Amino acid sequence: MTATRDTPPACALPGTLPPLADALPGIMTCVHCGFCLQACPTYLALGDENDSPRGRILLMRAVAEGELPVDDPDVRRHLDRCLGCRGCETACPSGVPYGQILESARATLNQRQPPPRIARLVLAVFATHHPLAATLWAARVMRGSRLAALLARLPGRVGFSFAMLAASAPAMPARPYATRGRGTRGTVAALRGCVMEGLFAHVNRATERTLEENDYHVTPAPGQRCCGALHAHAGDLVGARALARANIAAFERAGVDYIAVNASGCGLMMKEYGHLLRNDPAWAARATAIAQRTRDASELLAAAGPVAGAPMALRVVYDAPCHLVHGQRLHHEPLAVLAAVPDLVTTTLPNADQCCGSAGIYNLLQPELAQRVLAPKLDEIAQDGAPLVATGNPGCMMQIGAGLRRGHIAARTVHPVELLDASYARHAHGVPAPRR
Repeated sequence: MTATRDTPPACALPGTLPPLADALPGIMTCVHCGFCLQACPTYLALGDENDSPRGRILLMRAVAEGELPVDDPDVRRHLDRCLGCRGCETACPSGVPYGQILESARATLNQRQPPPRIARLVLAVFATHHPLAATLWAARVMRGSRLAALLARLPGRVGFSFAMLAASAPAMPARPYATRGRGTRGTVAALRGCVMEGLFAHVNRATERTLEENDYHVTPAPGQRCCGALHAHAGDLVGARALARANIAAFERAGVDYIAVNASGCGLMMKEYGHLLRNDPAWAARATAIAQRTRDASELLAAAGPVAGAPMALRVVYDAPCHLVHGQRLHHEPLAVLAAVPDLVTTTLPNADQCCGSAGIYNLLQPELAQRVLAPKLDEIAQDGAPLVATGNPGCMMQIGAGLRRGHIAARTVHPVELLDASYARHAHGVPAPRR
């Protein structure tokens, strides 16, 4: 049945929460102008209108209005191919909330046909504390033994997965130092995260040190869980809400001014907690309050200056994580972090706003397409020639890092705060600047 002015559209699955029908107001803002096409990595890779944002919106509208069945395999295929990078939101003149529509659509489809087994397994592990901790511990052991680097030579999806793990190793040595901050800029609790604390603990410690060096007082927030981003993107909104509630309670107990997040996907998820729990009377206001206190680490550092460190005569090329530039609309803050390192020469990839193909667990579910999306970015990095690629999201660091390793490109990925932290450490320890 097609919607008219007098007849409201029928939801394909009435009574579900949240049904795709809840997203119809957002769907109806799309005027199908096509500005999103050149911003969509899968459309650029495949050239199929159904794999563009406006094409997928038409499919989702057809399902919501009952013109296509919820279990239509073509609908599922084209929605599964979406990276959820939100590049279309930046390009859209009508303000279509595409990312939230996509999550509602996937939640609706999942009620008839669950996602692939590997997706269900990953989401189940990330939703439970002890299995997740054990999995990440085993990953660190494999990485430390260099077995991951050896298995990264295997072909296909398996080899690329091990290359991603190998790419999570620190790109530069960490040198802890005594910070000089007095905490006058406010109190901060940092989201430890799951992959960040499990594989990028060195980035978490660097984040804490750089915040304290810039006059924030960093305090712990016990009881944190996974942010829920992986679950929301996959359409498991029930799981995402459960994790969000645990985090809201943890950060409420911490009683801080700000919540710092150094993983762009996690930061966007937390900034959207108010939307995620909008229909929960007991949690909606609390979720909104936590969302309003959430900041990307680069936001807090940029607001403080940041303080300049010691010179580091290095070259780095910056690549913007999708959920930072398109989701959180942060463009200059990470560059301000890099600019606080004297003598650091920073360039930006020509298409830094294009997705790398990581997108949570997308590269596990759509490995071939993820590689096609990544390929142009690797070419640009090779042409730039910088030995370091700075980006502020663990999935991007691992995806790009694996591509560099398997493509025999002499560059490594690094988080922007790592470079600032190294600069501060050199100042504190009196280490001479490296030669170019």
